Amino acid sequence: MSMLARRNRTNRRAWTSYALGAAAVAALLATTACEPGSSDAADEAKASTPASATSSASSAAPSTTASADAGGSGSEDSGGDDGSETPLCTIEELAVSAQNYDGKGEDIRHILLTVQNVGDGKCDVQGAPEVTLGDAQGPAPVKDATDSGEPITLAPGDEAYAGVLATGGGMDTYDVTFIKLGLGSPGGEAEAGPEVDVPMPVDSFPADDGQWVSYWQGTEGLAMRPVTQS
Repeated sequence: MSMLARRNRTNRRAWTSYALGAAAVAALLATTACEPGSSDAADEAKASTPASATSSASSAAPSTTASADAGGSGSEDSGGDDGSETPLCTIEELAVSAQNYDGKGEDIRHILLTVQNVGDGKCDVQGAPEVTLGDAQGPAPVKDATDSGEPITLAPGDEAYAGVLATGGGMDTYDVTFIKLGLGSPGGEAEAGPEVDVPMPVDSFPADDGQWVSYWQGTEGLAMRPVTQS
C-alpha cells in the first residue's frame, strides 16, 4: 500500500471517531436538556396535586360544619318537653250549677256546687270556690280539712265539685235568694276574678253564720261527705 493510501485511511478513521464522538456528545446534551424539563413538569404536577386536594377538603369542610349546625339547631328547636303547665280555669270557661242534696220537701242545708269545663282545652281549678250565700257580708268560710293540696285538672267536658253547708247551727239565720260564685285567686298572686250568678236549686233556703264550703274535689262523694257529716 502506498503512503498516500495509508494517510487517507488514517484520516477516514479519525473523522469517523470524531463524528461518533460528536454524536455522543450531542445525544448526552439532548438527554441532559430533557431531564430538567421532566423534573420541572413533575414538580409542577406535585405542586398542583396538593393544592387541588386542599381545595377539595376546604370546600367539603364548610358543608360538614353547616350540617352539624343545622342538626344542633333542629335538636334545640324540637326540644321535646316544652315545660308548659296546665293553665288555671277562668270563670268564662266554666258552666256552674247548684243541686239540693237533701231531697225534695226537706229543709235545705247541703248544696252541691258543680263546675264543668266548657272551653276548648284543659285547665285547672285550684283551692276552693268563693261562695256568697245571698246577703252575707262575705264569702262562706272554707273548711281547711277538705284541702287535698292538689289542683283538679279538667279536660273539656270534665267536672269538679264543692260542697256547701248552709246552716251549721249558728246564729243570725237569714233567707238566701241568690248565690254568687267566684274562683278567687289561688295563691293570692293576682286579684280575684269576677263572680257569676249560680242558678238556685230552690226559690230560697235558710243560712246562718255556721255556713262553710269545701275545697274543689274530683268527685261528688269527696265534696259532699264532709258536708253531710256535719
